[in-house]
Amino acid sequence: MHTEQIDLQLPAVVFGTSSLGNLYQAIDYSVKLAIVEACVKSAKPVAFFDTAGKYGAGLALESLGKCLADLNVDKENVVISNKLGWYRTELLSPEPTFEPGIWKNIGYDAVQMISYEGIMKCFEQGNHLLGDYHAQMVSVHDPDEYLLAADNRSDYEERYQHIIEAYRALGELKSAGLVSSIGVGAKDWKVIELITKDVALDWVMIANSLTLKSHPKSLVAFVKQLNQKNIQVINSAVFNGGFLTGGDFFNYQQVDPDTVSGKALLDWRNEFFKVCDEFNVLPAEACFNFSLQFPGVKSIALNTTRPEKVSTNVALAEKELPLAFWTEMQHRGLIETESFNYSI
Repeated sequence: MHTEQIDLQLPAVVFGTSSLGNLYQAIDYSVKLAIVEACVKSAKPVAFFDTAGKYGAGLALESLGKCLADLNVDKENVVISNKLGWYRTELLSPEPTFEPGIWKNIGYDAVQMISYEGIMKCFEQGNHLLGDYHAQMVSVHDPDEYLLAADNRSDYEERYQHIIEAYRALGELKSAGLVSSIGVGAKDWKVIELITKDVALDWVMIANSLTLKSHPKSLVAFVKQLNQKNIQVINSAVFNGGFLTGGDFFNYQQVDPDTVSGKALLDWRNEFFKVCDEFNVLPAEACFNFSLQFPGVKSIALNTTRPEKVSTNVALAEKELPLAFWTEMQHRGLIETESFNYSI
């Protein structure tokens, strides 16, 4: 399946919106409005937002559209990427049945719809929830998780065909001029690699994979190949679920210091923090700079629940770190020499 590839101009920072869908905590609308306002003010000149029907069963889409309308933001100054595959439905139980315990105080449930018809329905509903605004960039959301749920090889192959059909729908939307570009968002980069063999993409979003802590040579080589094909990369979750900046969860799993793997992670982070202290570098600055330095990586997707953090996040793209910092990181074995690019 082929559609004409576009020359996509991405900013260094793409604004994530899972917090607008009440991820882990319910946020007042006034705070959401302040977050979106800060994003728009920090953008130069166009604000790029990444959202999904899965975020709060459409609440993030709804909140983003309402915030933009209340702020009277010019549609020409906004680009919205909507990851498709989850459809809002009526809430028929005390708690939502999808990702229980993750989304707080939401009034709807959601069901997964990865197919030609399902993606078309998700696209239509997404734009309806956005109100006066619409998604220009679209993708299939977490196809890796969809494949992982397969019961056997036959089920896996059937699910993969559903994904291909979903991209047929996206290709038609692009050919009709209803969207400007199509991509994919996944945590398992090998599924992204699989899809790129069958689908002509404009961009990919890789989550939890290409970070200061985790940057396997095979992934670095794949990103290089994408760059040669002019397929741009948005790097997401570059703090490994907040662990690299001091959180208790690594890729959304709580770190247990009493296990071998947990102790190894904590030991690595302690050494990383020591190097940061020695060079007066913030961990977030190191994570951002490292994750953006690979050829082909055009953007880092960052999310926040605090309006005052938006400008801080945007400023990460302007921060230059001393070469001696990276040399010391390599010397202590904290990053792989073969994966590192001295062009930072």
